Amino acid sequence: MFDNSHIRLSLTRGKKVSSGMSPAFNLYGCTLIVLAEWKPPVYDNRRGIVLVTATTRRNSPNNLDSKIHHNNLLNNILAKIEGNNAKADDAIMLDQDGYLSETNATNIFVVKKGRVLTPHADYCLPGITRATVIDLVVKEQLTLEERRISLSEVHTADEVWTTGTMGELSPVVKVDGRIIGNGEVGPVTRRLQAAYKKLTEQSGVPIPTYLKT
Repeated sequence: MFDNSHIRLSLTRGKKVSSGMSPAFNLYGCTLIVLAEWKPPVYDNRRGIVLVTATTRRNSPNNLDSKIHHNNLLNNILAKIEGNNAKADDAIMLDQDGYLSETNATNIFVVKKGRVLTPHADYCLPGITRATVIDLVVKEQLTLEERRISLSEVHTADEVWTTGTMGELSPVVKVDGRIIGNGEVGPVTRRLQAAYKKLTEQSGVPIPTYLKT
């Protein structure tokens, strides 16, 4: 696989000697699962995607820290089901106080009056793509603010995009039935998409090519 390939790594406690919750039953060491699959683009990064706000809230650090990259994602799955039922691409999840957290699968950024806003990583996974885009925002000499963001600020944003491994930078053109900006991919989003593409083309481990015989 040379294009549209995705590799997921999962590290478990390993085989158990008996059923039950106690980690003491895992006596054989950890198990690393490497799942490689061909996966076409999940999001439409040219025309943009549509989001709705889920009623399911993102986990509070009081219960399960969202900064841990784990497989206990029942809340996110419930939010995704809400998005599916609304015929949306993904669902926005709020924190317990009603502020923006992330979507069920990606981090989120908002542009208002030339400023790039993103929520603190208190109720969301601080993704690698998110961190890369934050660096690019600074390198592009744009103003970045990490702070609490209300849902009304999202509804009235000039631009919105999400970030993640599969989608990279995915522009959002509609949230809860409200058109974002002019309903098209915004200039700041395009600028950062181009910067991200340039960065990924110049970094990473080169994939060898094979000539057909």
